Amino acid sequence: MPCSLAHEDLLRVRGFRLIAGIDEAGRGPLAGPVVAAAVILPADFTHGLLNDSKQLSAAKRERIFAELTSRQDITWASAVVGPEEIDRINILRATHEAMRRAAGKLTPPPDHVLVDGLSVRDFPLPQTALVGGDAISFSIAAASVIAKVTRDRIMVELDARHPAYGFAKHKGYGTPQHLAALRTHGPCPHHRRTFFPVLQAGSGL
Repeated sequence: MPCSLAHEDLLRVRGFRLIAGIDEAGRGPLAGPVVAAAVILPADFTHGLLNDSKQLSAAKRERIFAELTSRQDITWASAVVGPEEIDRINILRATHEAMRRAAGKLTPPPDHVLVDGLSVRDFPLPQTALVGGDAISFSIAAASVIAKVTRDRIMVELDARHPAYGFAKHKGYGTPQHLAALRTHGPCPHHRRTFFPVLQAGSGL
């Protein structure tokens, strides 16, 4: 099923007017924040390139990000949960918190949200979870792109402050280059201390 507004249209038939797509970026990396975005698209939205951000090149993501965030008829917000909070409450709860915060920033607030993946506990709005939603829902795909580009830009900024780790290249994921830097230099303040490779490097094991 190609990316479309089919799921959004079904919700509109049920009486929901403002439907937001929500997605996150950064659950798996060893460093940096997890970022969520929430996007409300106009009912007549269409796009020839928009898809799951993982299926797009960095250049295409940047192009689509610029388009989405500059249009007056698109409402969007993002939220960042940093490594300290991730370590304190765990990555799943941190991801859900980022999603709640992103949705809470939308003005006007949505009537219903489409969430990529599984349902979010204690979500303050009606929700529909779509596994693989970033590849079938334009709203979720838009959120996927905004979250991914936002997080990638954060990691490039962190690379300038901590160049030894190569954050600009691998964005904090556990690549061989990143693991080797961890063994050599130990963790920096932006590493997730509860993630095993970081814990291992920090303990000198």
